[in-house]
Amino acid sequence: MEALYETDFKFPGQSKFYRGKVRDVYTVNDRLVMIASDRISAFDHILPRAIPHKGQVLNQTASYFLNATRDIVPNWLEANPDPNVAIGIQCEPIKIEMVIRGYLAGHAWRVYRDGGRILCGVEMPDGMVESDPFPEPIITPATKAEEGHDEDISAEDILKQGLVSEEQWSKLAAYTRALFQRGSEMAKERGLILVDTKYEFGIHDGEIILIDEIHTPDSSRYYYADGYEERQAKGMHQKQLSKEFVREWLMENGFQGLEGQVMPEMPDDFVQSVTARYVELFERVTGRTFEPAKTDKIQDRIQTNIASYFGW
Repeated sequence: MEALYETDFKFPGQSKFYRGKVRDVYTVNDRLVMIASDRISAFDHILPRAIPHKGQVLNQTASYFLNATRDIVPNWLEANPDPNVAIGIQCEPIKIEMVIRGYLAGHAWRVYRDGGRILCGVEMPDGMVESDPFPEPIITPATKAEEGHDEDISAEDILKQGLVSEEQWSKLAAYTRALFQRGSEMAKERGLILVDTKYEFGIHDGEIILIDEIHTPDSSRYYYADGYEERQAKGMHQKQLSKEFVREWLMENGFQGLEGQVMPEMPDDFVQSVTARYVELFERVTGRTFEPAKTDKIQDRIQTNIASYFGW
């Protein structure tokens, strides 16, 4: 299987190009063309090998949830002319990641384990263990870094720095809670628990718009609901459906993105297992059968489908 590591197209009307950790983003006239590559990132580093079909999984999962939440908040997506492509409204990004956590896991757990009880200005109760639910979901924002690590930030500092107005912050928080509630309900229907996730927003014609991906394996963590209580009672690790296993593999191989650490080589069997996990997540969270697109001449396919959409 071929994998799409990066693209370098030159489209008619193209004015900007930005390569993110995972997506290649083209500004074409007044529209954004986002191509989900098969790159994978962890600890704010892009791993050296691409994961076949990961971009398609990511793009189609994000589109599924964006279309399922339009009644909560308007979003940027207009079309998916190719399995790896999303086209939509160009917005002015709000430089905040709206992270919301229903359970003590990941970064929040690491802070808690090390004695921290305040995360982004939010107090976490004493007496919790890893994967316990919070009394209610907590919003723990991060500043959106152009490169390098995103940084935790409190709502108070967001307002103090003027990143958004009070009215905008209230709306962002309300949207975030409503989206997480919907995502949790949809996950429950599929036998999953939405543990934590992040949302990104932008401004278009003065209106707050949901942008980027939502409820995907790159932006979210899921637990299997079956056996959750039993594993929790026994102090066992929860069975996850997320890319946390990639982070765990990296840590086992001596890499956490810290200075001086060397990225380990990814063997073929590990790359194949990552593809399998992403496909499993797509099918589990959407209830749909994954239909892998042909990967031979993948760049030609993408270019042809985008050209057809715009009528070039």
